[in-house]
Amino acid sequence: IIGTGIFVLTGTAAALYAGPALSISFIISGLGCVFAGFCYAEFASMIPISGSAYAYSYASLGEFMAWIIGWDLILEYLFASATVAVGWSGYVVSFLHDFHINLPAALCQSPFDYLPEKGWMLTGNILNFPAMFIVILVTSLLVIGIKESVTFNNVIVIVKLIVILLFIFFGMWYINVDNWSPFIPDNTGVFGHFGWSGVLTGSGVIFFAYIGFDAVSTAAQESKNPQKHMPIGILVSLVVCTLLYIAVALVLTGMVHYSKLNVSAPIALAIDSVAHSLRWLNPLVKIGAIAGLSSVVLVMLMGQPRIFFSMSKDGLLPPSYSKVHSRFKTPYITTIITGSVAAVVAGLFPINILGELVSIGTLLAFVIVCISVIILRKTRPDAPRPFRTPFVPVVPILGALICFVQMAALPVDTWIRLILWMVIGIVIYFSYSIKHSKLRKNS
Repeated sequence: IIGTGIFVLTGTAAALYAGPALSISFIISGLGCVFAGFCYAEFASMIPISGSAYAYSYASLGEFMAWIIGWDLILEYLFASATVAVGWSGYVVSFLHDFHINLPAALCQSPFDYLPEKGWMLTGNILNFPAMFIVILVTSLLVIGIKESVTFNNVIVIVKLIVILLFIFFGMWYINVDNWSPFIPDNTGVFGHFGWSGVLTGSGVIFFAYIGFDAVSTAAQESKNPQKHMPIGILVSLVVCTLLYIAVALVLTGMVHYSKLNVSAPIALAIDSVAHSLRWLNPLVKIGAIAGLSSVVLVMLMGQPRIFFSMSKDGLLPPSYSKVHSRFKTPYITTIITGSVAAVVAGLFPINILGELVSIGTLLAFVIVCISVIILRKTRPDAPRPFRTPFVPVVPILGALICFVQMAALPVDTWIRLILWMVIGIVIYFSYSIKHSKLRKNS
């Protein structure tokens, strides 16, 4: 979970939308995620198979809605891995620069950019090669096997947690409370630019920071005891990350005035800006960021092929998408396809466009999962539920409502891209999937 959202997008969200109230944005997003997390936990214990929200929607809402959510999850995981890879590239370039190793800018940044006031433009760069490199490297690791990937991930998680705790502990001594005044900056007259509307928009932008907890459920079929471990993995990780995020947001905006944080490495900037005595922490932060971003790329690229696997088993995608490697026992074809597409996207597009797309796609998935819990409680009330979402329908309704409000606060251009993506998915469903559906053939 801990990756681009906290290491990269916190600065942008504070500088452009929420100011010091970024911590409130994290609380709003965290609440939405916790409510959705309860719903995910119930489904993960009921339906412990690969596929995450796709599998849950298939069981509760039927095939067409399952396809919609599956297509939406492709947007989430595919573009998330590319987004995180772009963030990884920025920190690697900065880290190498500290050692006087300067990579050519034309080979480390996207050839395309987008500004709301100007639209799409060419930057003059060639490709973001570091971003492509990490995607290809992680894809190769995932083809080899899940156990090897888990070992790699566990080491990285320990590193990034230590770095974040170090930043919180040492950074808190350099907080200037004047930087928190006003805590919620006055709105500029434009919706989403500071004020309470800015806090809401900020919560939608940094929602990216929570992406990953739902990926736990994509690997349910590979868990030893999914009925027990899935709910624990989902809910505990959410609570821990929310507390860390709030603390980081408060320390970050206390160390540096929010207006200066619209940079690619805001935590590193905060350390540089306070005292020479804290500079020793900067390389550690960059190492932690690089490690953290690597682990998120791994989780996103691991989740997507397993969703393809489930959709293929239901006949909605070609049979080759559910093939498992004879030696490594991994869904190697879809892993290679996912990695290849993600590498191209990471090499071509800027982080802000990719991040907003992923956030709106994930929020839509959470809304549908929350609604699905209510529907399945009505249609299959006696189904075994090793874990039950508390206070149904209140918790699912609150989860869906908070997530939808965050969607509504995102820029209009992001909604247009989501709608275009969904139109493409519907065309594919009616031109291919509906004709090969195993559910329809059996009936």
